Amino acid sequence: MAAQRKNSGNAFPLKTTALAAVAVALVQGCAQTPPQQQQAPSEASVAVHVAAATRAARSDLTALLTLCKPAPAARPPQAELDRGLAAFIARPAPPPGQAFDNLYFVGADWVSAWAIKTSDGIILIDALNTQAEAATLIEGGMRKLGLDPAQIKYVIVTHGHGDHYGGAPYLAQKYRARVVMSEADWTMTETRLEFATPIWGAPPKRDVSVKDGDRITLGDTSVSMYITPGHTMGTISPVFDVTSNGQKHRAMLWGGTGFNFGKDVPRLDAYIGATQRMGAVVQSQRIDVLLSNHSNIDGSQAKLAALRQQPAPAANPFVLGTPTVERALAVMGGCAQAQRDRFAMQ
Repeated sequence: MAAQRKNSGNAFPLKTTALAAVAVALVQGCAQTPPQQQQAPSEASVAVHVAAATRAARSDLTALLTLCKPAPAARPPQAELDRGLAAFIARPAPPPGQAFDNLYFVGADWVSAWAIKTSDGIILIDALNTQAEAATLIEGGMRKLGLDPAQIKYVIVTHGHGDHYGGAPYLAQKYRARVVMSEADWTMTETRLEFATPIWGAPPKRDVSVKDGDRITLGDTSVSMYITPGHTMGTISPVFDVTSNGQKHRAMLWGGTGFNFGKDVPRLDAYIGATQRMGAVVQSQRIDVLLSNHSNIDGSQAKLAALRQQPAPAANPFVLGTPTVERALAVMGGCAQAQRDRFAMQ
């Protein structure tokens, strides 16, 4: 078993999908007009993209419009990064909560972790900032919700930043959970971290490497892996089924949202392409739930509070509907186009 854990996980239930919907989505995403063929970057083009994103946001997705604000051309100095991170971690954590029959929030105030309960254990999406948060918020939160942390079989790390992998080494060592990340982000964490700080500690050791179209299957549940580059070049946006009061819904967790990588036009082009491609996937799979690994993006804390207060038969606030999920991707893509044009003019 110890030798197998060092491999890429081939002995475990990873399956490459060959579904027609994925092929269609790839074709449709590639068929979008390439960003470089659009009008020359200008203040006018920035305004056009921001206006389109604002229209798509309407009144219910305005939280995403923060992406339309100008992003810094350089990453913050180390001391500033450490101060900001310490302040985020110091915020009081919200209570854990149940979003769906099979999906639970066990996160911090700033960054989220989600536990998918299956018939054969738990798949955890992201592991927070530190070992202490993993112990207090993930383990402690799961116990409060009636879940057994020893049942964590997989930890899917959506991207290689420490606010998502920080607690993964602890969970892997304590519960022998398999740690899953994309090949690009494993390579990044093994060579040159985009953000390095002693607050997070060392990244996990390479374990299960996934590529676009792979699936993690545990018991009765499969999670499809979509690589959505931009926030990092190997960001994973998992797609999986959830149920609410016995009714099935299709959920996507957008794996990396912000433009915190500095002036990098090709990277923004990749982000734009990912939003276009995943828009086709959302439509073909009728994805009607959009989650995030930061609660300021998906409003998860307010939605969980609403679920605690409302009677069981009421509508689940996490269920947005497929057209709204498509609009959210349009907002993110439009804001990325605006930022790309700002950088291209510099």
